[in-house]
Amino acid sequence: MHRTANLLVVDADQGRTTIHRNLYGHFAEHLGRGIYEGIWVGEDSPIPNVGGIRSDVVAALREVRPPVLRWPGGCFADEYHWRDGIGPRENRPAMVNTHWGGVVENNHFGTHEFFALCAQLGAQPYICGNLGSGTVREMQEWVEYCTYAGPSPLAQLRRQHGRDEPWLLPYFGIGNENMGCGGMMRPEYYADEYRRYQTYVRPLSGNQVAKIACGPNGPNYEWTDVLMRRAGDLMDGLTLHYYAMPPWGEWKGHATTFTEDEYFETLRRALVMDELIRRHRTIMDRYDPQQRVALIVDEWGTWWEPTPGMNPDFLFQQNTMRDALVAALTLNIFHQHCDRVRMANLAQTVNVLQAMILTDGPRLVRTPTFHVFEMFKGHQDALQLPARLETANYTRGRCSIPALSASASLQSGRILLSVVHTGLEQDQRLEVRLRGARVKSAVGRILHGASVMAHNTFDRPEEVKPAEFSGFQVETGRLYLDLPPAAVATVELVT
Repeated sequence: MHRTANLLVVDADQGRTTIHRNLYGHFAEHLGRGIYEGIWVGEDSPIPNVGGIRSDVVAALREVRPPVLRWPGGCFADEYHWRDGIGPRENRPAMVNTHWGGVVENNHFGTHEFFALCAQLGAQPYICGNLGSGTVREMQEWVEYCTYAGPSPLAQLRRQHGRDEPWLLPYFGIGNENMGCGGMMRPEYYADEYRRYQTYVRPLSGNQVAKIACGPNGPNYEWTDVLMRRAGDLMDGLTLHYYAMPPWGEWKGHATTFTEDEYFETLRRALVMDELIRRHRTIMDRYDPQQRVALIVDEWGTWWEPTPGMNPDFLFQQNTMRDALVAALTLNIFHQHCDRVRMANLAQTVNVLQAMILTDGPRLVRTPTFHVFEMFKGHQDALQLPARLETANYTRGRCSIPALSASASLQSGRILLSVVHTGLEQDQRLEVRLRGARVKSAVGRILHGASVMAHNTFDRPEEVKPAEFSGFQVETGRLYLDLPPAAVATVELVT
C-alpha cells in the first residue's frame, strides 16, 4: 500500500503537566441494563459475585485501572432520593425510572453498594447529587451520612446499616444537566441554586470533597460564562457534556452498519471536542487565570440509534472499531489540555452507549473501546510531553480531518506514544523525532479490525483485540511507524 510521510516531534525533556489519571474515568447510571444485570446481580445470583456485584465485570474493569466512577446519573441523579437506597434491601421502596423506560427499580443498588463497587474496582467515588427535585437538606444529609466520623444521628444510621467508618468521598456533583433534564433552568438561576446547595456540601471529619458544578452541554458558552462569573470562586470543577453524534432529533445512524461518509462524519464530530475545550477554557481563564477550577468532561462518547428488538430507552448499542477510534482521538485531545481538563468520564461503563463491557446473562465481552483504555492506561499520571504533529489529511468531499492523531507521555523512564490513523484507504508512515532522550528499546501494540465495522459478540468475543505491533523501526533519535488504515497503536519506548 502507498505510504504518506508524516512527522511528530516530541520534546522528551520538556514535560511540565501531568495527565491526571481521572481523565480515564467512567460513568455508571441507573439506565437500562447498566446497573442491574450489568453490575448488580444480587447475592443470590448464580453469576459469581461479591456482595451482589458481578465478579467478572469487576475483574475486567480492573484491567484498565479505573481511577474514578461517577454515579447515579446522568438524568437519573436529579430524581434519585438517596434514603430510598439504604437499609435492608427488602425494606427499600421501589421507584419509577421516569427518564429511562419507565421501569420500576427496587433500589437494591444504593449508597453502600456503590462504595463497595468502588472499593472492588480500586476507583474513587464521584457522587452526583439531586439538585433538580431534591432539597438542600437532602444533599447535606447524604454527605454527612457518607463522611461523618462522629456520633451524629446520620452517622449512627450508617453504622446501623453496617458501615462503621465513614467513606472517603472526594468528588460531589451539584446536579446534572440542570439546563435540561435536571430542571430546565436558566444559567443565572442555576448559578444561584449552586451557590446555595454547595454551601452544605461540607468537608466533614477530614474528608476533602471537591464541589463540581453542572456545566454546559456542548457549545453553550453563555452557560460557562454565567457560572464562572457568578459562582466560579465556589467550585472546584465545572462539567462539560458532549457526544459525537448529530443534533437531537436527527437520525443517529446504526452502530454496526454505516457508510464511509457516516464514519468520516462521526470522527469529524469527535474532533470537535478540541474546539469545545479550547473555547470553554478561554472563558474559564478569564475568571480563573490560575486554573484552579478543573474542566471535567464527565459525559462523552458515541450515541447510535436503539438496538432493534430492545427497549429504545435502554440505550444499548454495539461497539465497533469506529467507536474505538473515537475513544482514542478523544483521549489524545484530553492529553493536550491536561492542565485544565483533569477528569473525564466515558458514557457508559456497562451495556449503555459507548460501553466498556457488554453482558448477556453470565456472558461478558470486552468492547474495542475497552481495549483502547487498556492500551492507553500507561498515560495515567504520566508527564505529558510536548508533541508537534504534521500530518496528511483524510478528506471526504469538501471536508478534511487529520489523518493522524498522537500523544506522548513519560513515566519511570518510559515514553508511551499513542497514535490513531483515521483514514480508510492507505497506510500512513509516521516519523517520530525524539529530542532530549535516547531510546534503548521499544515494544508496540495495535488495535485493528478486518473493517471499521468489526466488533466483538458473545459468540466471537475476540474478533477485535490488541495484537503485537511490529510495524516500526528505531534509529538514532528517530522512530518510524507504518500504520494500516483505521488503527490505534501504542509504542512504549525505554529511555
